[in-house]
Amino acid sequence: MARKSYVKFASYFVIIHILFFSIVVNTLYFRYLSFVIVGVGFFELLYVFYVNQRKYILFYLFSCLIYCVLALGMFFFSVLSKEIILFAFLILSIFDSFSQITGQIWGKTKPFPAISPNKTVGGMVGGGVIAMGSSLLLNNLYSASFFQTILLAFGIVVFALVGDLAASFYKRKFHVKDYNHIIPGHGGFLDRFDSLIVGGAWVGFFFYVFSF
Repeated sequence: MARKSYVKFASYFVIIHILFFSIVVNTLYFRYLSFVIVGVGFFELLYVFYVNQRKYILFYLFSCLIYCVLALGMFFFSVLSKEIILFAFLILSIFDSFSQITGQIWGKTKPFPAISPNKTVGGMVGGGVIAMGSSLLLNNLYSASFFQTILLAFGIVVFALVGDLAASFYKRKFHVKDYNHIIPGHGGFLDRFDSLIVGGAWVGFFFYVFSF
């Protein structure tokens, strides 16, 4: 168990730093990584569908349609300024990290035991509050009003959670634990990057709409 936790943490540490430096050094690198993440995620949806004898075809097609919309949002996100991408990435990372920490400390009630048994109310609320509070400290990364910062951060938290639950629901529908085992300790790309894809899509559409 200890070795498994170490492998999971080591993988997370490497992934977070690769993404972070791809943003800081040159956002073009992050754009390339986004294409890889979204592309591999699409094939994971297809893989899970096929290994389960192509059941629930309408559900699969609907999921692919939603995923295509999210992919478009991720493209919008990946072409934003370095400051906005970094802000969103930090909020996502803070929410993800502190959801686990506060969930271990205060997490008792599990609102989605059939879909995501590790999710707790304490973890979601704790991670969300800390992420929202952090957004006020990080809003100097880009020029934005208090209202815009709060709205953007709230959307990131909500859509990151929705992405996590949606990815888990898709797996449960096809009776698999992980999308694959390509990332040690985490599973597949959709197991690790579900929140980034959906949260990033929210940010991409947010600024696409507000740019008009």
